[in-house]
Amino acid sequence: MSDIDLLARPHHDGSPLYVENQAPQLGETVTVRVRVPHAANVTELHVRQLWDAEPTFAAATVERHTDIEAWWTADVTCHNPVTPYRFLLQGADGEYLWLNGNGLHRRDVPDHSDFRLVTYPAPPAWAVDSIVYQVFPDRFARSKAAPPIAEAAPDWATPAAWEDPVDTRSPYVVGTQLFGGDLDGIREHLDHLERLGVTVLYLTPFFPARSNHRYDAATFDAVDPLLGGDAALDRLVAEAHRRGLRVLGDLTTNHTGDQHDWFRAARSDAAAPERDFYFFHDDGDYDSWLGVHTLPKLNHSSELLRERLFDRPDAPVRRWLSGANPLDGWRVDVANMTGRHNAEDVNHAVAGHMRRTLDDLDDPDGDKLLVGEHVHDHSADAQGSGWHGVMNYSGFTRPLWTWLRDKEFAPNFLGSPLAVPRLDGGSVAETIDEFGSLDPWRSRIHSFTLAGSHDTTRIRTLVGEDPAMVEVAAALLLTMPGIPMITYGDEIGMEGTSGEDGRRPMPWDENYWDARIFATYQALVDARRELDPLRTGGLRWVSVTGDSLTFVRESRSGAVLVHCARAAHEALTVPTAHLAGINEGHSVVSSAARITPVGASATLHADGPGYALWSWERQVPT
Repeated sequence: MSDIDLLARPHHDGSPLYVENQAPQLGETVTVRVRVPHAANVTELHVRQLWDAEPTFAAATVERHTDIEAWWTADVTCHNPVTPYRFLLQGADGEYLWLNGNGLHRRDVPDHSDFRLVTYPAPPAWAVDSIVYQVFPDRFARSKAAPPIAEAAPDWATPAAWEDPVDTRSPYVVGTQLFGGDLDGIREHLDHLERLGVTVLYLTPFFPARSNHRYDAATFDAVDPLLGGDAALDRLVAEAHRRGLRVLGDLTTNHTGDQHDWFRAARSDAAAPERDFYFFHDDGDYDSWLGVHTLPKLNHSSELLRERLFDRPDAPVRRWLSGANPLDGWRVDVANMTGRHNAEDVNHAVAGHMRRTLDDLDDPDGDKLLVGEHVHDHSADAQGSGWHGVMNYSGFTRPLWTWLRDKEFAPNFLGSPLAVPRLDGGSVAETIDEFGSLDPWRSRIHSFTLAGSHDTTRIRTLVGEDPAMVEVAAALLLTMPGIPMITYGDEIGMEGTSGEDGRRPMPWDENYWDARIFATYQALVDARRELDPLRTGGLRWVSVTGDSLTFVRESRSGAVLVHCARAAHEALTVPTAHLAGINEGHSVVSSAARITPVGASATLHADGPGYALWSWERQVPT
């Protein structure tokens, strides 16, 4: 597809430039807009929406003309909590086109990629401006007052010195090697988060457990003494809030550890009320997460379980989000599996229950954020009634990997039996568009975009020897729609061939840091925080080639053109008629790539792997 074809396409997305009301109420009518370049030769435009699953149509009208495009408007009534809509276009030559979240189609299409308006309570206002920093508490920092790890380690643990390598010889060793990071250590290094510029600290689990990852909680009612106990979490959250940082916790609603107080009560007495919290067999055995016997699966058909988890004043979901120094939300582990077991599926009921619990909390510091872990196709679970968003592995992480992975390194992706392929830019853009089209825009922009996590290969290892490729990954991470999530250590070039190997202790001697990568993250974080289009703007592709991806993020206040290249390429020329005002803009930040607007066109250069951002104020009236 040629560059002019991309820019001349009619366009709509769910951003404020195209959707008048971002938080409509049930029954409210919302004005939606479509940008239609004159080159598309559109003579009629209608909006098709579903009312109680029945299609209805309304004619759109031209709101205004410019020299190169027309802006059409139509009204969509939020008749249902989720209202799908798309557009039907008539061409001057009689051509019949549908415009949905996955682009233009010359044939009839199913509803799954329709745009969507949702009327559920809106996510917290602060979330869309966030940049998240993920910390694995055992590996980030040991506090100055912490006793030697060899003295503090419990019977299940294998103590390790901070400089020791991660031992990946077996799953058992991986889970028991203890480096002794704690919550006061994190508090003592909040300067690093401020220096980087992130706004949210996300902690993987802090509950007592018999592993270093703590996804096998022994209780949800206390903080692990190895991390400093309840008082250390209170100190950390208080100091983070004092600095303007928010803090997210990590909760496993799908399972507990086999030492959890609920499970021990259930196992010791068949008549215990907690027995119904799990899936016990007649012989006393029980079902667990993917057959891992130390992680018994929770049965969310139990009303008492949900009462104990969500509803009581001291319920874990409420307790840690309340009080003098409350958390600012939860990331939910394996959210996709929660409430699903054989023929039973109460996943949406559980997610909705948890969401209502958060929405009902009285918090003067703002609403709470709820993000679910979902590794694969999350579309059925991310319509907005439960999780505000998900960890967007499918629509961002995996396509990023397929474009940037080193030719000589073929990693597996979260349980896949085959290595991740290496694809061209066209395939990557199509993947991002297709997965993005399956969610309401509001869910998409409140989902975590991530280059990797504590469960994956480190981005520095994925891309090979050239640190410039890490910079390209960082540029996409911090300019694409969604909430960027940086895993501790990625910003200094930490390596790791797998999730376990990547959970290395953070080196605090800056001689071990890649200063260039850190400076890149700082500059891109600054750009994200400074430029409204990078936080709230829509997404429109400008140029896509095998080795380059170029797109524009546009809001009411301005626009940012982003050019990313995985290799040097010949100069690309794109017309600027559909990028009104670009010639009055300026370069924001760049590395090995340049954007040069001159007259009616802009030239995109790349001397090697690199990125460039160009910003300008919008000149089209709204």
